[in-house]
Amino acid sequence: MYAIIETGGKQVKVEKGQEIYVEKVDAEAGETVTFENVLFVGGDSAKVGAPYVDGASVTAKVEKQGRQKKLTVFKYKPKKNYKRKQGHRQPYTKLVVEDINA
Repeated sequence: MYAIIETGGKQVKVEKGQEIYVEKVDAEAGETVTFENVLFVGGDSAKVGAPYVDGASVTAKVEKQGRQKKLTVFKYKPKKNYKRKQGHRQPYTKLVVEDINA
């Protein structure tokens, strides 16, 4: 059985026991998070939401919070002596899917 959930403005396909990386979720490591925005539940009998499946949820355990590798953002305009260098590290949350309730 699998499901498609919506979190952080993105859609993620999840299965039980899978480890996923999503946009930062406000929860400490070891806590359990429930996602109510389930768009699709697949398996023996598929359920499609309009836009969400009624009564469906996905529970996951927060394994860790982290930040991705540094990304360098460099802007410049030729012949105008304009240069800007900036770094960015996007925060993420690592989750382990525990259960899919449909």
